Amino acid sequence: MAQPQLLECFANPQPDRAYQIEHVAEEFTSLCPKTGHPDFGTIVLRYAPAGLCVELKSLKLYYQSYRNDGIFYEAVTNRIADDLAAAMKPRWMVVETQWKGRGGIYSVIRVEVGDVPHGPVGHVA
Repeated sequence: MAQPQLLECFANPQPDRAYQIEHVAEEFTSLCPKTGHPDFGTIVLRYAPAGLCVELKSLKLYYQSYRNDGIFYEAVTNRIADDLAAAMKPRWMVVETQWKGRGGIYSVIRVEVGDVPHGPVGHVA
């Protein structure tokens, strides 16, 4: 079972400045709850920190805690977004999971938290 308590945060060094952080984890693994086979994906985390930033080693360990979880793509993406939002309380955040193809179908799940900027200035796509 995923362990949100693994997430550690540190004080944002520039809390008065609006800026964007992006972390890409290319080796995410969970299990298909129907077949028990491994699902492989990439997680792209984009956020504008408020008071806290997520610490990378803890983020890696948190992602790895899903390795043996039987969970659908949609559920894991939303759970990660909920856990990170609770831990960091960012100005805004996007969690996007990009899943390897299975049966010729590739999936991308995207969860937005807060008032995510769109368009040329705040482009996050």
